[in-house]
Amino acid sequence: MTPPAPDPHTRRAWLRLARSRGLGATGLARLVERHRDPLDALDYLHAHLDTAPFARVSLASEAEVLAEMDTVERLGLHLLLSCDPQFPQALSVLSPPPPVILAAGDLCLLDRPVCALVGSRNASSAGLGLARHFASTLGQNGWVTVSGLARGIDGAVHHASLDTGTIAVVAGGLDHIYPPEHAELHEAIAHKGLILSERRLGTIPRAQDFPRRNRLISGLALGTLVVEAAERSGSLITARLAAEQGREVMAIPGSPLDPRSKGTNRLLRDGAQLVDCPEDVIEILSRAHPPAPQVRETAPADLFDDPDPEAAADDPHPATMPDEEKIADDTLETRLQTLLSSAPTPLDQLIRDSGFPASNVMALLQEWSLTGRVETLPGGRVRASAASPVSGLPQEAS
Repeated sequence: MTPPAPDPHTRRAWLRLARSRGLGATGLARLVERHRDPLDALDYLHAHLDTAPFARVSLASEAEVLAEMDTVERLGLHLLLSCDPQFPQALSVLSPPPPVILAAGDLCLLDRPVCALVGSRNASSAGLGLARHFASTLGQNGWVTVSGLARGIDGAVHHASLDTGTIAVVAGGLDHIYPPEHAELHEAIAHKGLILSERRLGTIPRAQDFPRRNRLISGLALGTLVVEAAERSGSLITARLAAEQGREVMAIPGSPLDPRSKGTNRLLRDGAQLVDCPEDVIEILSRAHPPAPQVRETAPADLFDDPDPEAAADDPHPATMPDEEKIADDTLETRLQTLLSSAPTPLDQLIRDSGFPASNVMALLQEWSLTGRVETLPGGRVRASAASPVSGLPQEAS
């Protein structure tokens, strides 16, 4: 029998604990475990705020959480608390589970099998094509995709599976749209899919919020597929967290000449499962066991127990986000340099992914062909020349 849902007083107490600065998910979990009840835990914390180890905790007020709950209800959003039996099962087994998740969209997607697909923001056109193919095929076979709504592979995954079910996990508040060019995609997922965040509305994410987002991405899924990833890519953090959570880790191999394949190739050397078609993913995940409760994850404590976990909402000068720091302004030349790889790519796909007029793309490719930077292949395909491998791609760290 499913335990009863918490009453309104218990929900408010839980939310006050979760929104208290300096407590963190682990601190909350330990406090409630010791006192068995969120109301008793709240009373104890309130009475001991001037003692160690709670001297740095700033307790959220009743007015704060009532205002947040009213705003969530007014906007038609969902407030998911890990003290509620209806909290997503895949996340409830994490140690500790995220105390609060804000959601916009269709919660029924959480009841279906989920596969995470992640990869490079500076994706090649070939990588984008693979991401679309895998995401759409998985969707047609009943799988929900989950990714991080970033540039590159994430965006391709969400676009390709929007009609079959996709979940976006964001690092900031649900109302903070990033990157800006994903505004329409963000709105479409909120209406047809599902967007999740651990943060309050209005929160601008900091660099440390992206690993927290990655933990939810891997935690929601039976397995994580890495499509393209540089050696310092945040996708490798997602893969590591998936392994620690007992989930499947899969990767698509790539050319050793392309820095965007160094991370995926290293995952394969370290034991990730090699896949080269969506059917491989489906077969692997069909054999996967449901996630079991985690005893302890090895991530550093300060990653998920920020001494000021809600400070980003109030910080007028948040740290530069990884996308802003690592993505150069796109000119046609830099965009094509990013999209080209050693893998043959259909010309029409390359033009579409570039976002530039076809005549401009064709003119530059012709120039590069004459200088040996690209090779033109039969069937209307092009690739970066083996003598002039992809270079100048920024490192990724989110």
